[in-house]
Amino acid sequence: MPSRLTRREFLELGARYAALLGLSTHLIPSVADALDHLSSGQTKVLWLNAQTCSGCSVSLLNSTHPGPVEILTRYISLLFHSTISTATGELGMAMIDKAISTGDFVLVVEGSIPYDMPDACKMGGKPVASLISSAAERASHIVAVGACAAFGGIPGAEGNPTGAISLQRFFEKERMKKPVIAIPGCPIHPDWLVGTLVHLIKFGPPEMDALGRPKMFFGRLVHDQCPRFSDYERENFAKTFSSPGCLFKLGCLGTNTHADCNLRLWNDGTNACILAGAPCIGCASEAFAHDRSFSFYRKNESL
Repeated sequence: MPSRLTRREFLELGARYAALLGLSTHLIPSVADALDHLSSGQTKVLWLNAQTCSGCSVSLLNSTHPGPVEILTRYISLLFHSTISTATGELGMAMIDKAISTGDFVLVVEGSIPYDMPDACKMGGKPVASLISSAAERASHIVAVGACAAFGGIPGAEGNPTGAISLQRFFEKERMKKPVIAIPGCPIHPDWLVGTLVHLIKFGPPEMDALGRPKMFFGRLVHDQCPRFSDYERENFAKTFSSPGCLFKLGCLGTNTHADCNLRLWNDGTNACILAGAPCIGCASEAFAHDRSFSFYRKNESL
């Protein structure tokens, strides 16, 4: 396991996360303390996967400053993760059962819940929905990671045979009054999760919108932060992908999607969809992939 970070390194990371959380500089030591708390292993995380492609887990492993090794060995006391954990089979289930019985952990759920077909998603012979219910009762906080857990996502598309629903909708159907922090995206940006955990530890739950999304990441439309906004204002619309101009008439859904992708950028600050010449497909939107009429891209004959 890597050695613990120095106080200076914590303060440097604290400055970075204070910036990404939109906090003033005088709170940098508090953020550093939260990272130190994560590093000490005092903050336990139980990560359960339902109907998911594990894309959000992969995205977390693409994190930088800190990188995946630091996150998994220094910042998060990961009790169990079905993709990352080395424990499998009976040993893995025993770890989950022990974590649930002990309690006091942050429950992270990735993937939608197959409400109409519980046997479609099982862990250790148990429907994952029942494991999630048990874990939620003992969790200190609950985070729905990714479009599927937050809003149903692609597994929850109209006509799906499993009756896939979001984590919050699952709790409502089960009459469980459990608040859920929703971090949508297909996949999530690593900063969105790590930043949320930091905020939970030091400041409590972040300010959220009506859908449970942290406003610090999802408070503004993609459209409002678009590098091609002036093209939209001048009605200078692109006719082909990757060409200059606003991508609205090529299907861009930035006008109704809340996320900070254009400011935060992906893959170590390399790029984002619109910067790369591709329309926003609205993967952080509550409407993402729900209806048959939902179109990732559309062709406008009037162009």
